[in-house]
Amino acid sequence: MPDLLYRLAIDVGGTFTDTVLTDLSGALLATNKTLTTHANPGAAALDGAQRALAKVDGALSQVGGFIHGTTLATNALLERRGARVATVTTQGFRDILEIAYERRYSQYDINITKPDLLVPRTRAVTLPERMSVAGEVLIPLDERVLPKLLQQLEGVEAVAICLLHAYANPAHEKRLRDLLAAERPDLVISLSCEVSPEAREFDRLCTTVANAYIQPLMAGYLERFEAEFQARGLACPILMMTAGGGMTTLETAARFPIRLVESGPAGGAILAAHIARSAGLENVLSFDMGGTTAKLCLIDKATPQTSRQFEIGRAARFIKGSGMPVRIPVIEMIEIGAGGGSIAAVDRLGRLTVGPKSAGSEPGPVAFGRGGTAPTVTDADIALGYIRAETFAEGQFRIDPAAAQRAIETQVGAPLALEAAAAADGISRIVDESMASAGRAHAVESGKDLGSRTMIAFGGNGPLHACRVARSAGVERVLVPPAPGVGSAVGFLYAPVSFEIVRSRYTLLARADLAAINRTLTQMIREARAVVAQGAAGADTQTTRSAYMRYKGQGHEIEIALPDRDLTADDIAPLTAAFEAHYARQFSRPVPGMEIEVLNWAVRHGTIDQGIEGQRPKPEPASFEITETRPLRCDVTGDMVQAAFVPRAALRPGHTLPGPALILEPQTTTFVGVDFTLVVDAALNLILTRSIRP
Repeated sequence: MPDLLYRLAIDVGGTFTDTVLTDLSGALLATNKTLTTHANPGAAALDGAQRALAKVDGALSQVGGFIHGTTLATNALLERRGARVATVTTQGFRDILEIAYERRYSQYDINITKPDLLVPRTRAVTLPERMSVAGEVLIPLDERVLPKLLQQLEGVEAVAICLLHAYANPAHEKRLRDLLAAERPDLVISLSCEVSPEAREFDRLCTTVANAYIQPLMAGYLERFEAEFQARGLACPILMMTAGGGMTTLETAARFPIRLVESGPAGGAILAAHIARSAGLENVLSFDMGGTTAKLCLIDKATPQTSRQFEIGRAARFIKGSGMPVRIPVIEMIEIGAGGGSIAAVDRLGRLTVGPKSAGSEPGPVAFGRGGTAPTVTDADIALGYIRAETFAEGQFRIDPAAAQRAIETQVGAPLALEAAAAADGISRIVDESMASAGRAHAVESGKDLGSRTMIAFGGNGPLHACRVARSAGVERVLVPPAPGVGSAVGFLYAPVSFEIVRSRYTLLARADLAAINRTLTQMIREARAVVAQGAAGADTQTTRSAYMRYKGQGHEIEIALPDRDLTADDIAPLTAAFEAHYARQFSRPVPGMEIEVLNWAVRHGTIDQGIEGQRPKPEPASFEITETRPLRCDVTGDMVQAAFVPRAALRPGHTLPGPALILEPQTTTFVGVDFTLVVDAALNLILTRSIRP
């Protein structure tokens, strides 16, 4: 058996597939970006892995750890490329999806577009059965309806079973699965008691539907992906990045592909949290701009902001409630259609618009010469001089600046009576303001401020746009880590192998049946441990427990940490105090005399973070001698200026450099704005601080 020498991380994005190769200690050995092959995403991943290994004369058989993240699940939901799905619900509850929350997300819009929830009413099937909220059988499952049910499911590829109160007692859902599987072994079946065992019928059904919708696609993709790598010598298991910031096995990912939604961006947030911890930064803003989208995440005390719910495919881009809700553990971030491939156009009202439609990797920006005809953000950056043809994309393909300029001039400049340079500047400013506005809105919604935060910028386009976005968002300091172009893939390597389970079991805190709750938590921990053991057998692990509490009658809960042991009567008072203290921090004051109820219980089991090295001594400052410059358009005044042209490999700890400057590296370029100064810290991070205010 060959020696295991390497760890591999691959992030398949909408435009590029990023690959990172390290040794077993975590030292970076090789990185690369390849254009994503949408017909077979595994082909670009395999190409990237082989190119990275070739740089160290290595082989896939020597890889001892492999982490993979992909946007395939997200894109399948957004582009409606999933299976033909039906729902099976309790008799009398056929219209859960139609009724939804019983409200309009935009009350006064007479032309409102309802979110597409994937299953029309004609494929919403019901059957006689009923559980109580306590899990007692009120009406037994009527198995005599099976022939009729099978007839109703003809032509269906996947089914989402969501019976009333199945989170309290899953017996009917599991029995129905067995009956259907015996008659239709080809049918893909998702159970709400496994996908999202929580109260709130609409959210639970939506999550189960989304899981069933992408399950055939993702299961096939993961099977092919694993087979392609194994055929070329890979022997170690492949672990999948999840939306919650942990890793899980291929088997679990194939059963619950909904947990893979936003797995790539989650890796970026994990990277930013790791950097914040390493650099001793209290509060940061993660800024990840790729070829298709930009993602921003608030990180406090080296911990990304998390959530239990998010929406997919909003009918109105920024209006809450206009999308399909899913309830899974996620790292909370805001994502907008603003990337290097975002298409610029002039609408019928004569306004310049950028995104959310993207040219992606196929056909890509005009300058790539791969068939793209619509000008993009990358074309604008090329026309403005921020991206240089001689150093772009490690020579994978040549870019044509003249083609980019012609497309901008004819499709944007001419309709607006602007020269190509002014039109390109307008494209750049609009996309930067869109990202800054999204960041400000996200911070306001979270009750937080951006001004005091350090922006950690990465992604193929993040370092290029970071100064301009920071200026607009009111951020004074930007950090660009090493290998930022493949930042999300680097973040995969810092993620724990973990699994989280949330289960509903309603109780009043003061009158809780602690013995029953302890049994529930023990069962949940057993299930989570079984998943983690598949991907991290023998590793040191830890378990965290929590409860979702609220005042009786309220509609939303607050997560409160529980001790990692069985609960006793002595825990009621401290848990009450912890809830009221948290409630007071969030809403200014507790509510005296109100009873506290618990709706959900959660456990997270995973490998232990191995920690980080201590902060290195601050290096002595030393001016970097500029030997090369390039012309570009100033991002503040719009005038042509000479910018320093510096390979990042030439920079050493302590080097300082005033803007404007272009810092070059294999997968991206860092642009130092005219009002920023660059300093290289001891960990080779680029620290950009705003210094001049024109």
